[in-house]
Amino acid sequence: GAKHGMRLLLGATGVGKTLLVKRLQEVSSRDGKGDLGEPPPTRPTVGTNLTDIVAQRKITIRELGGCMGPIWSSYYGNCRSLLFMMDASDPTQLSASCVQLLGLLSSEQLAEASVLILFNKIDLPCYMAMEEMKSLIRLPDIIACAKQDITTAEISAREGTGLAEVLAWLQATHRANG
Repeated sequence: GAKHGMRLLLGATGVGKTLLVKRLQEVSSRDGKGDLGEPPPTRPTVGTNLTDIVAQRKITIRELGGCMGPIWSSYYGNCRSLLFMMDASDPTQLSASCVQLLGLLSSEQLAEASVLILFNKIDLPCYMAMEEMKSLIRLPDIIACAKQDITTAEISAREGTGLAEVLAWLQATHRANG
């Protein structure tokens, strides 16, 4: 019900948010069995997408389109879990994503939320190692200074890598906030 609060999925346009929720649905409906196969086609989200993922219990994720960045905050009200996605294959976009992330973490309304930072597209060749990226955006400092409980995950929504951990995190935060 509403008391569970909303799980928000945020991130810049094109980082792979829509594909992530589609993949999570596939993974949860199959109990992790079998290969995910070709990724379903996605289009940039305009407005918001609500996706239900049934993993023991129903978990609803509200994905907000990257283009809605300026009004994301109007959805923070009952956000209990925040998934923030960055594109690990695009270091030039990282600094902009990092600014967005810092804005989220400093928001009073999100002070109680559990946060999962997703580095997506690790299947793509990138000239920066994950550790370099994390130090570039000073992730250890961000985590140390944040009020929230922050988890990070390296995933490929396309290949399905790391999605089991994302589901496990969703279930754990669902229970904790239930």
